[in-house]
Order: sequence, then C-alpha cells, then structure tokens
Amino acid sequence: MEEKMLQEIMAAPYEIQFKEIPIPKVEPGQVLVRIKRIGVCGSDIHVYHGKHPYVTYPLTQGHEVSGEVVSLSEEVTGLVIGQKVTIEPQVYCNHCYPCTHGKYNLCENLQVMGFQTVGASSEYFAVDASKVTPLPDSMTYDEGAMIEPLAVAVHACKRYGDVRGKKVAVLGAGPIGILLCQALKAFGAAQVMMTDVSDYRLELAKSCGADYVYNTKKVDFANVVVECFGEDKADVIYDCAGNDITMGQAISNARKGSVIVLVAVFADLAKVDLAKLNDSELDLYTSMMYRHEDYLDAIRFVEEGKIQLKPLMSKHFPFKDYKEAYKYIEDHHETTMKVLIDV
Repeated sequence: MEEKMLQEIMAAPYEIQFKEIPIPKVEPGQVLVRIKRIGVCGSDIHVYHGKHPYVTYPLTQGHEVSGEVVSLSEEVTGLVIGQKVTIEPQVYCNHCYPCTHGKYNLCENLQVMGFQTVGASSEYFAVDASKVTPLPDSMTYDEGAMIEPLAVAVHACKRYGDVRGKKVAVLGAGPIGILLCQALKAFGAAQVMMTDVSDYRLELAKSCGADYVYNTKKVDFANVVVECFGEDKADVIYDCAGNDITMGQAISNARKGSVIVLVAVFADLAKVDLAKLNDSELDLYTSMMYRHEDYLDAIRFVEEGKIQLKPLMSKHFPFKDYKEAYKYIEDHHETTMKVLIDV
C-alpha cells in the first residue's frame, strides 16, 4: 500500500485545500526532501489575492523552503540522507542565450516552483538534485527557509558591483529591504540609509544594522540624503518599494552620474521622470532573483553571523493553517515580515 502525504492546493484565489496524494518516488537524478519550513512572501500573497499575472489555478505554492533529505537516487552525489537542505526554485531550459551565458536566472523560458510549476508546499517534495543546496548543521530550518529571499538581496548587491566603502540609500524597509541592508554591510558598504513610511519597520531596520532610518511621510528625502551623506549624496540608491513615489525620489535625488538599482517589482506601469534620468546620466540597473553563487554567499553570511534572520521571523503557523497564515498577514500587514509554515 502506497504511503500518503498532504499537499497544499490553491484551487482559486482565497481558496486553499489539502489533498492526500502518494509520497513521490525519486526519479533518476532526484532527491526526496521532507519539507520542514515554508516561508510566505509577497508574491505568494499576490497569488492568494488573484493578482499575480503569471499563474494559473489550481497550483501548489512553496518556493522558500528548508527540509531534510530522506531519499535519493543512486546517481546523486554530494548529498546524504539526513542532511539539511534548501531548494533553489528556478526551472530553466539550459538552451537559450542567457542560460548558455551563465545567466539562467534570466532564462527565456524561466519557470518558478510554486508559480508556473509545482511548488514544495507538501510534506515531501521530489526535486532534481541540481536544485538542492546543503545547509550547515548549525543552521535552523527557520533560517534555511529564508535563504531564498536573502539570495535575492545578495544578488541585488552584486548588480551594482563592489559596494565596499560606498554610501548607500535603500528605499523600502520590508523583508527584502532589510535583508539587502544587512547584505550590503556584509559586503563592506560604509553607510546604509533606509527609508519607509512605517516607524515599526524602520525601527526593525535600525536594529538590523541600518546606520540611518527616515520616515518619508515625516521628512523630505531630498533633505535627509544630503544630511546623511553630504552634498555628494549616495553612491547608489536601491528601490525595494517599487512605486512611482520611491523611484521618483531616487531619480530626483541621485547624484548625477550615479546608479539606481531597482529590486522591487512594480505592480503597475511606472510613471517616472525619464527626462531627469537622462539629464543626470543615471544608470538604472535591475535585479532578477539570484544564481547558485548567491545562495552560497547568503548561507556563508548567516553562518558567519554577519546577517541576522531571526528578527525578521514574525510568526509560525501549522501546515494545515495555511489560510490562517494569509489572513494574519492581511490583518497585520505593517508589522509582519516573514511568516513561516511548520510542516
């Protein structure tokens, strides 16, 4: 008789079900992971609200996860049963131009587990060994589930280049913004200023290493960027909020000839001053997900104590309370950073 497991199914917006299905058997080159933690991110919330443009229902979510290897096919090397792991959720073709030039995060046919392909929101998950990254024994499953969003921040740092000794402004003190602040400091940034419209989030950012924090509902960004960094302003500005206001602040107040990095996803078409962008000869970079080396740097920074993840962990919910987790996030939006599902 086949052993069964529970799998989360989002049948439609706001409708979460659980289905009992057989525990998958590993195919050649695969690993079976007993899922321990699942992180909920903003993109998951968009799916829950029916506002994600690139998903169809029903689907199984789960792309920020950690777990334990419980089985592997005989071809797999470098992993052992009982090992703590996380999963890299990108599914790419290996044939298009970006893939063949080392930029598989930009694959022309990119799919992401939990969005365009089956995610890991289940008690067990069979996945190609190439997507599995070992975690140190010292790392908790909670921390392991946050390596994926941390890798987003690490990759964003690298999009600028060498941040050592640089003065940086980060607009938006959500989970990615605060992780980015810590990653910038881990890479050697001299000073990081963060802005938001929530005092709660800014206090948390300060406790996680931000040198300066400002609520731009109360102060003018144009004034505080000079107050922090002098007339030369910031060397680079990161937009982790993704709206016309923050991008407008960045373009209007960036030092001429400097760099803006867009990390956040714009929910709507942007209306920003491209004439000013051009007149100031600003470089506008963007950042898309991560690659394997970003996972390795993220794990190393946590292991070395350079990045603290625990302050961003807001609340845990049992696996069967998936919908309650979404409701909690909706009801406590300003004060919620990372909600974790215990499987």
